[in-house]
Amino acid sequence: MSLVARLDPLIQPAPVSAWPPAPGWWFLAAFSLTILLLVRTRPWQRLARKPQAASEAPLDPQRQIALDELAQLRKPYGGQPANQWLQELNALLKRLCRTRYPDNSPHTLTGRAWLAFLDSRCPSAGLTRWMVLVEGLYRAECRLDDKAIEGLEQSVKIWIRKHV
Repeated sequence: MSLVARLDPLIQPAPVSAWPPAPGWWFLAAFSLTILLLVRTRPWQRLARKPQAASEAPLDPQRQIALDELAQLRKPYGGQPANQWLQELNALLKRLCRTRYPDNSPHTLTGRAWLAFLDSRCPSAGLTRWMVLVEGLYRAECRLDDKAIEGLEQSVKIWIRKHV
């Protein structure tokens, strides 16, 4: 008898079954289902919208018109002269004050008195720290950096929304 005949037969490997999947595949399936449900229901959008709607009451037409006009103003980004923009901001605020407070004649105020009047109507806007609002009109080449432009515009928005 030959040596080859005496060898045990080869063991045939068992066929690999596709079921049940390995534990990693169960995790991948659960993760995919979770992502699909989150994308479909979008709970973060409901959470983001809910506080805004509750905290912000609808604005009266005058305030909304003023905010729309403020959004239309061309901002002097990139080191452009800011004189025109500051003049337009002042004109917008004075026009709004003339209609809201006709007995006080606030549109005749200038300088610190004007900023003090604005702050007396809405201290949270903090417009007295923006002296450039009244002084920048008279500088030859008044230039503001982008951060200052955004800060001043935000203060004016707050004043328009919340003044009493």
